Amino acid sequence: MTLPDTTSSGLRTHLIDASVDRPGDDPIFALNAEAKQRAAAGEDVLNATIGALMGDDGRLAVMPSVFEAFGKVSAERAAAYAPIAGEPRFLAAVKRDLFGESALVEQAVAVATPGGTGAVHHGIVNVLEPGQKLLTTSYYWGPYQILAEHTRRGVETFRMFNEHGRLDMSSLERELARQVSEQGRVLLVLNTPCHNPTGYSLDEREWSALVSILMAHASEAPITLLLDLAYARFGASGSVSWVPFVEELAGEVLVMAAWTVSKSFAQYGARVGALVAVDPDPAERHRLQNALSYSCRGTWSNCNHLGMLAITELLADPVLRAKSDVERDELRKLLGQRVAEFNAEARKVGLPHPRYEGGFFVTVFTPDAELTARTMRASGVFVVPLQGGVRVALCSTPTRDIPRLVEALDRGVRAARG
Repeated sequence: MTLPDTTSSGLRTHLIDASVDRPGDDPIFALNAEAKQRAAAGEDVLNATIGALMGDDGRLAVMPSVFEAFGKVSAERAAAYAPIAGEPRFLAAVKRDLFGESALVEQAVAVATPGGTGAVHHGIVNVLEPGQKLLTTSYYWGPYQILAEHTRRGVETFRMFNEHGRLDMSSLERELARQVSEQGRVLLVLNTPCHNPTGYSLDEREWSALVSILMAHASEAPITLLLDLAYARFGASGSVSWVPFVEELAGEVLVMAAWTVSKSFAQYGARVGALVAVDPDPAERHRLQNALSYSCRGTWSNCNHLGMLAITELLADPVLRAKSDVERDELRKLLGQRVAEFNAEARKVGLPHPRYEGGFFVTVFTPDAELTARTMRASGVFVVPLQGGVRVALCSTPTRDIPRLVEALDRGVRAARG
């Protein structure tokens, strides 16, 4: 018996139409693979695509305190199923880690997720109906699009930067008001501080303006602000705290925070994270907790128990926590040196990029990102092309190689300008 055609194109496949032409690999991972192949063949390659913090020796940076915490977890506890929503002590420790002594700790519910990606997923599926679209900056982390499309939602953007190089609040308010009118609800996803891919962090003035915009529209439709805090621990020293602004919003706007150990504790493989939701109303918190727990059961069921238990030890044990803070400070200092070196070298040649004070990445603007990246690859320097720019991973670039990186960027941008 011949199977019937199952797609609108007549292609013989068991897949539904939406799944037939999906890419099998992430473009960033594909570039990374090419860079590794050329390096293995003996070429002098500078790979600024990797989104993980590497030492100047080219090895993955790790935090010994994290592995000490792993060693404190018994095999029997680690091997058992974790609760669906996550270990209660873990969730309590995450809320305290996020909010410190703020009253927000008591106004928050949380569930464990496989990294920040899982947290963003739960935000999307619980506050947007199928067919609706989240709102985010015009430069954004590509998997937002994948998460949205895979859950039958979509992505719309506002212009990220105005003519002064600051967050374009006028564009944000315009697009937010349009979504309120057209779809009757808004999910605004902001990755700050240390935005991926631009490195940009909101300052106090921008936060104040954001709060004013959200509060002005909060009575018109349900508005959710989802803060993707993946890189927050690597903000510049003295960076503005976002917590007081969330305190202002609580009760008017639903605030969710995507928390992850991947960058904060240099534990990309453990896949431990959480989604935290803030609302002062106990009844709404109960609904939120139930909805988020239900989503856990309907996707991954439960998360990495060993990772949760170990990170709980790390956050709850004062000695271990102090060790981890010192180790992270050393990593932040290493990254800070690279940021300072990049800014100095980029200034010499006039490379166009946003305000960059800390974080894993920076974006260099260019009229033709593909040509810029291709020109750079010809000399063995790898970056990630985006719409309007190329993403540069300072996190994986040895400090000594930054002059070479900037030289290649300058050459690539010039080629794109013709």
